[in-house]
Amino acid sequence: MALSPLLSAYDHVILDLDGCVWVGDAATPRAPEAVAAIREAGKSLAFVTNDGRLTPEEYVRKLWSFGCTAAVEEVVTVGSAIQYVLSERDRPAGVYVIGSPAIFRHVADAGQRILNRTPRAQDAELVVVVGHDEITYGELTTATRAVLAGASMLCGGRDPTYPTEDGISPGTGAIVAALEYATGAVARSVGKPEPQMFLTALDRFASGRSGRAGKALVIGDRLDSDLAGAAAAGLDGAIVLSGVTTRDEALAASEPAPVAIARDLGTLVLSA
Repeated sequence: MALSPLLSAYDHVILDLDGCVWVGDAATPRAPEAVAAIREAGKSLAFVTNDGRLTPEEYVRKLWSFGCTAAVEEVVTVGSAIQYVLSERDRPAGVYVIGSPAIFRHVADAGQRILNRTPRAQDAELVVVVGHDEITYGELTTATRAVLAGASMLCGGRDPTYPTEDGISPGTGAIVAALEYATGAVARSVGKPEPQMFLTALDRFASGRSGRAGKALVIGDRLDSDLAGAAAAGLDGAIVLSGVTTRDEALAASEPAPVAIARDLGTLVLSA
């Protein structure tokens, strides 16, 4: 299928996942065809997400289940960003983790000592926070006590919500807000709208098969993370309305303003 004129100006496309490629366990309209058309046009692709519930390998399997071809090196998760930041520490830290098993793996792979389920959990030097489906009040309590005792906080973004098939659900930002309110501390965020995930995608484009930097377009469903994050990385951003942003909100956006607004990914990317 042919691409829309908008895409002709770009060498690479960075796609948000939740609300853009899929909502919950359902692909957005014509998303697989849009991904295929981008590839057929010879453009490089990256998939980015603030959702840390899955590993990059699990995201690849989910993409394939919808008919979207993808490789692990094309997926940049917030867990990957957290691992990168932690691996730059001068020495390992004792870490209390709020997150899915994927986040625990990223923290461990960064060489840190995970203190969950140990008597020293409240003595952690660092609390890592990424939203997950099984969060408990006990986790919030332990994290609060660790931060009040001097631990710093690292979070995987400040998205207040994310879209699911059943409706809007609270995101990592809601958990971070609770901890910041309880402790008076401010978490360092490495997820969107911070530029790191987009810059990682650009680095992979430059080192990949295309071997070129080129011009990249970010496509997402959130003004506060996707569009703002694209701007922070010096990139153009387009907004689709299949996630949390309404048309009125997208039309009112400025500084930055989206280069395009469309009902969904298929409408934005495909010519017809």
